[in-house]
Amino acid sequence: MATVHIVLEKRSYRPRVAMVIAIFACLYAAIGVRLVWLANQEKAGRVYAAVPPSVARPDVTDRYGKTLAMDLPSLSVFAEPRRMLDLDEAVEGITSVFPELDMLELRKRLDSDAGFTWIKRVASPYQKARLMALGIPGVGFREETRRFYPNGSTGAHILGAVNVDNFGIAGIERWIDGQGLNDLKDSGMQFSRSDLDKVVLSTDLRVQYALTDELRKAMNKFSTIAAAGMVMDVTNGEIIALASLPDFSPNSPSDALQPDRINRIHVGTYEMGSTFKAMTTAMALDSGLYNIHSLVDASQPLRFGRMMIRDFRGQNRPLNVAESFVHSSNIAMGRMALGVGTEKHQAFLKSLGQFDRLTTELPESAMPILPRRWAEITTATAAFGHGIAVTPMQAAMGIASLVNGGTLIRPTFIKDAPIEGRILGRNTVTEDTGEALRYLMRLNAEVGSAKKAEVPGYFMGGKTGTSEKVVDGRYSSDRVLTAFMGVVPADKPKYLFLTILDEPKSLPETYGFRTSGWNAVPVTGEIMKRALPMLLPPYRQRPASPFPKMVAQRAEGWERFAPGPGVDASLNTAAVRQ
Repeated sequence: MATVHIVLEKRSYRPRVAMVIAIFACLYAAIGVRLVWLANQEKAGRVYAAVPPSVARPDVTDRYGKTLAMDLPSLSVFAEPRRMLDLDEAVEGITSVFPELDMLELRKRLDSDAGFTWIKRVASPYQKARLMALGIPGVGFREETRRFYPNGSTGAHILGAVNVDNFGIAGIERWIDGQGLNDLKDSGMQFSRSDLDKVVLSTDLRVQYALTDELRKAMNKFSTIAAAGMVMDVTNGEIIALASLPDFSPNSPSDALQPDRINRIHVGTYEMGSTFKAMTTAMALDSGLYNIHSLVDASQPLRFGRMMIRDFRGQNRPLNVAESFVHSSNIAMGRMALGVGTEKHQAFLKSLGQFDRLTTELPESAMPILPRRWAEITTATAAFGHGIAVTPMQAAMGIASLVNGGTLIRPTFIKDAPIEGRILGRNTVTEDTGEALRYLMRLNAEVGSAKKAEVPGYFMGGKTGTSEKVVDGRYSSDRVLTAFMGVVPADKPKYLFLTILDEPKSLPETYGFRTSGWNAVPVTGEIMKRALPMLLPPYRQRPASPFPKMVAQRAEGWERFAPGPGVDASLNTAAVRQ
């Protein structure tokens, strides 16, 4: 009986084993189904990952640590169309939160088997809460960062802008991406703004604001179509401020796409007019063929066949070099350039960087526009800033080298950027020529067209420029570009101020004139009044002997140049008084 009992027990155990096996088979089947589902979700996730969230960027500050650009946390809203249950309900709900969205376009994007599509890249917490309350299946949120510019449009053309993915698309923002930030992004490393070193610009936010504000006032006062300006340290090439109006806000980068929002200082090319006479005068003096006392015949126009070069307000007599500079004689400048020679004239302008594209940290740049054939008439017109178009920054760089001791320095927007790698040329002029030019620029501020830029307590010098614009292939006397370059202090320059007004209109107080001395010069004076106290202490006593070599030349007989008919005698007496 015991044996039979054991056999019966064995037979009753087999069904239980079969049941356990069946249970485990069901479990494994369920796991398999789950793995297949997860694989499909992973495939959808790969579509999601194909649109990465915006990543961090370094803060950008001015030279004193004032924030110019920074990252802020942001929310973005996306949808997974394949998970939408009720398309019409989803579209209606989403557009109730974002009424600016186009319903038809949104419905078209959601009516698909896609795994991912953006709905709104920047959403507020309030909008997120409203969407969550609607409970729309297939709608999700992603934490991102967005770029914020706390000063609005101030410094816009320096900073540039970023796109919705926080990638730089212009200006310093684009330059930053090329300095290693893109490599970090591509590596897949996770980092935040606190992990990145700040980018410190050479810009002074206070000066930048003053410059922009005064240019805006000038646009309104003179009804110009545009205005631009810059402040540069001539000793190291650092850009202290740069503005171009009309401008845009980097917080709304699409505004920058409008054609009149270009950076006129860095990208625009213009015939810079009589500001080029500073280069021509320096070339003539440096050649050894002329000195400050040399007489140049400006009694008759320069003739080239049927073409004639005249003076705007001619003295109709021989002029010495100082008078030629102060009276801004086109005829005298053309004769001096021709005296030096066309080849040497071209070589001199090239040595000042006027023939090559100027590149800085800003990715946007422009080639100068040069004549196809450089004939004698080209030399004569280029001598007073016509027939050759360069960027204003390019012209300013050239003149800075003439007054800083002869070193041509490529400008920079980065504070304390090494100078050695940015030196484009040395000894562009001799020490004597540099002092003579500074002397003439100061003389022009005392008795010439730069008088309206005088600021009490500062020893300023400068050169004006007015050029007719080319309209339909011909110069138009009705449309002019006025410019002024001023250096402070004139005896040992530290800063160069540049102002440009595009198509200024005459006013009753300008007596019908639209030339630089009546608009660009006084505007620069207002900019200097606000900016210079922040940059330099005023002098308590006028420099006793700012131009020692000029004093020696006066001892050799400066006073022998008696003023000609119709010439203010203060021209020569002022020179002696120096």
